[in-house]
Amino acid sequence: MIKGAGMDAPAGGGDEALHAAYALATAFLASLPQRAVSLVPTPQEMALALDEALPEHGSDPAGVVGEWFARAERGITASPGPRFFGFVNGGATPAALAGDWLASAIDQNAGLWAGSPAAAQTELVVLRWLQELFALPGAWQGALTSGATMANLVGLATARQWAGRQLGFDAAADGLAGRPPIIVAGSSEIHLSAVKCLGTLGFGRNQLRRVDAHNGEVDLDALAALLRDIDGPVILIGNAGEVNSGHFDDLAALADLRDGHPGGAWLHVDAAFGLFAAVSPRLAHLVRGIERADSVAADGHKWLNVPYDCGFAFVRDGALLREAFAVAGAYVAGGAGWDPFTHVPEMSRRFRGLAAWCALKAYGRAGYRALVERCVDNAGAFARWVEATPGIELMNPAPLNIVCFRFVRRGLDGAAHDELNRAAVRAIQADGRAFVTGTVWQGRAAIRAAFDNWRTTPADVGLLQEAVAQAGASLSA
Repeated sequence: MIKGAGMDAPAGGGDEALHAAYALATAFLASLPQRAVSLVPTPQEMALALDEALPEHGSDPAGVVGEWFARAERGITASPGPRFFGFVNGGATPAALAGDWLASAIDQNAGLWAGSPAAAQTELVVLRWLQELFALPGAWQGALTSGATMANLVGLATARQWAGRQLGFDAAADGLAGRPPIIVAGSSEIHLSAVKCLGTLGFGRNQLRRVDAHNGEVDLDALAALLRDIDGPVILIGNAGEVNSGHFDDLAALADLRDGHPGGAWLHVDAAFGLFAAVSPRLAHLVRGIERADSVAADGHKWLNVPYDCGFAFVRDGALLREAFAVAGAYVAGGAGWDPFTHVPEMSRRFRGLAAWCALKAYGRAGYRALVERCVDNAGAFARWVEATPGIELMNPAPLNIVCFRFVRRGLDGAAHDELNRAAVRAIQADGRAFVTGTVWQGRAAIRAAFDNWRTTPADVGLLQEAVAQAGASLSA
């Protein structure tokens, strides 16, 4: 041990630790095609494996890395692998992963130009590439975020700024206390991340007015009737890819409602994964009208297949975006270039732009079109298998990459069917061949499989089918 800066530190070990981490990482990646997707450990098992008192003295860094992996491995989910169909998680392409590793090594603070001109300029390039990839207006401004939740927050914070201006105050500077409530409207299928943002931003989650979404798509007539009863400005939230079955609101029709509202309206689109439909000519009709939105939020660690964490937000009015987030301080005096912190909540930020740059550079427009279409084809193949398999039903047509289904048995009532499907989720996860998640769709327990990993092949879809079929057979027995 050596003394350094007032603390005990192990001598050397830097290169050895990096080599140890590399060996563990590459072995893990090589194991993904065969590895059980999850061992579904209990909280008690994980606590027993990892909990301990804070060490009094340090340890060899290489040994520490290996020790953690050995102790935690039972709880490591193979989510980067080809048979993880839970939630809507993408994997990490080799180029994106390499960029992410390098970003950690060079450890740039991507909040200010002066802190890292390379990080700031890289992010600007990534944002322009994303606009080109999705055919979004080039004049829009935005930034990378930690994910779709923070991207929603960026868009809705700018919408709050707009609504405050309509009502005669500066929401970011003056706050919402004592002001007229700002009404937000969306469908019954609004994602919980957007609702979370409403609470965080001070709108209040209870200010959300919901209208029914038939089969995942907002009821436009009901929404129009709701708007007729609102005198002042309103913020509309549309879905480009509803999370349970992948359906889309009619974004062009929402933009028409926005344009026709006498009190003024802002259209924010939660397009966490649905925005990627724009990269495929055969799917782009699903996001028709998104170029008319006022703000758009999307995720990078879904279909861009970059490591956690990455999202991005685009806003039509860059001046309002800066009003929502820009602050002044002598110690953060503007540099020669763009300061990303003026567009997002964070000051210090990870250099997540490097992984995105590497991914986009390595695979290009054609690569992402092929990835999206392959995933949609995999989802379609699984949906057709569900429809053709006795004892399983498709809950809703699958227009994109999410398949929502459930087991059905003659003679079971609603509660028994719900328990059957919850048990099926547990059985499929415990089996280890594939990972799915449960949900509730139109009041009934269901199962959801999402297809957005670059590694997934038709053979992996076949293994999912086998796991689902075996779980159904075992539960029936």
